Amino acid sequence: MIMVCTLFIPAMAQTSSKQRYKVAVVDLMILKRQKLGAFQLAKEIGADGVEVDMGGLGDRETFDNQLANDSIRKVFLSKAKELRLEIPSMGMTGFFAQSFAERPTAIKAATDCINTMKQMGVKIGFLPMGIKGDLVKFPELRPAIVSRLKEVAKIAEKAGVIIGIETALDAKSELQLLKDIGSPAIKSYFNFENAIRNGRDLDKELQILGKKYIIQIHCTNDDGVWLQNDPKINLEHVKATLDKMGWTGWLVIERSRDAKDPRNVKWNFSANTSYVKSIFQAK
Repeated sequence: MIMVCTLFIPAMAQTSSKQRYKVAVVDLMILKRQKLGAFQLAKEIGADGVEVDMGGLGDRETFDNQLANDSIRKVFLSKAKELRLEIPSMGMTGFFAQSFAERPTAIKAATDCINTMKQMGVKIGFLPMGIKGDLVKFPELRPAIVSRLKEVAKIAEKAGVIIGIETALDAKSELQLLKDIGSPAIKSYFNFENAIRNGRDLDKELQILGKKYIIQIHCTNDDGVWLQNDPKINLEHVKATLDKMGWTGWLVIERSRDAKDPRNVKWNFSANTSYVKSIFQAK
């Protein structure tokens, strides 16, 4: 497997700009959250880009975002250009431990992310709904989520960016949520793991949401084994489904680390990146 990674990645990296599907890693998940070193590591892993996180949230009013600093932001953009890597999206992962529906400063934090996206020329933001974002368990929070996402949508529309949300809903329910929000600036950031963990048919879920509503994809399952060894997901079938839908975009690798050595970043993410590229960027 190591030999395959070593031989395969450079060749694909040379042609990535022509690819219908591109492959990125998340700086947080490669243990380089909003750190410049994420780009060099992503290059070594063989990715085409890096989803850059907005930083921690915690009890702060907004994200601990170093990229609000002009000089730091310029260094990040320069390094990405130097290594010929793209920044497909900005991640608001701080919301995983928060409740978007209830947090008083949620709109401000999302606005700060949108401002940073605009300054960096990034068109997609990732926004998870957080610890009470499961509208099956917390249906009473649905009006607040819809209302707040409508506010975020107005800000995103004005900035010319799109926010991809992650929910725990099935595709049919998420599609209805997006229609209720009613903005082209709010779409689905689809996560394979959500469908698989809840026993849903991954291909059907993708088809229900469709090309129009899926802005980006987290192309991994839960940790335990690499994607190529995971019996719960068939990426060849997934590619055939996405091809048929006419979808094109970024596949962002988030997890699927081998349980034998989950903190071995380069080993895990190189293997998954190489495998995803062998399917989605095959000639």
